[in-house]
Amino acid sequence: MIRTPLITVMTQAVRKAGRALIRDFGEVEQLQVSRKGPADFVSAADRKAEDILFTELSRARPNYSFNMEERGKVEGTDPENEWVVDPLDGTTNFLHGIPMFAISVGLVRNGMPYAGAIYNPIADELFIAERGQGAYLNDRRLRVAARQKLADCVVCCGLPHMGRGDHAQFNRELRVVQRQVAGLRRTGSAALDLAWVAAGRFDAFWERGLAPWDIAAGLTVVREAGGFSSDMSGQEKMLKTGDVLSANEVIHRDLLRLLKTAGPAEA
Repeated sequence: MIRTPLITVMTQAVRKAGRALIRDFGEVEQLQVSRKGPADFVSAADRKAEDILFTELSRARPNYSFNMEERGKVEGTDPENEWVVDPLDGTTNFLHGIPMFAISVGLVRNGMPYAGAIYNPIADELFIAERGQGAYLNDRRLRVAARQKLADCVVCCGLPHMGRGDHAQFNRELRVVQRQVAGLRRTGSAALDLAWVAAGRFDAFWERGLAPWDIAAGLTVVREAGGFSSDMSGQEKMLKTGDVLSANEVIHRDLLRLLKTAGPAEA
């Protein structure tokens, strides 16, 4: 288990927000819900959890900046450190009573993911990582899966829906991947997808068009569990492009090569 001051701050914040989400999950039918986009919702639970995280993190590190899903950018006096926060990753799952969602808090230092905490309050599973300290699920050290062949792998992917993503491109990628792997999954929470790659539950994960708060924490967790992450061009610009592919070294290489055969996005 990591017991650095930074991880202690992050752990306390996500656990406190998690308690609020559990209470709201039990009364999900009474929550006030508004629509952000064609199939994008925000609830009172999102806002409440984000308020808790903002209060706890800013109290512990008052100079750090924030990049938050609901609140947006909050500039601090420390230009090197930025909290990147998703108070409820998997809002659609949450609002439909599906117990698969997470709180994601990443620390980006000098533009690069440095630490992450991903908490699934329903399962009481806390995934944490800090650069050079390893990755853990509660008290257990994490390592990515060691499988070396795509034919043995269960791969998780994002699934574009109404108003989101390039459906044609995804369908081309899906066709080339589904012929080569043992199974495909979609959970509805990119933060948990990355955490589960780190835990070896999924062999790989890919998705396009994500926001920094979807992936900032998970990228650190995967890296510290021995995994590799890149965007779809093979570069480490995931926070800028919003595209991510994560796996162990061999599966990352083979899956990246396979996805490229699907062709680029249509102009």
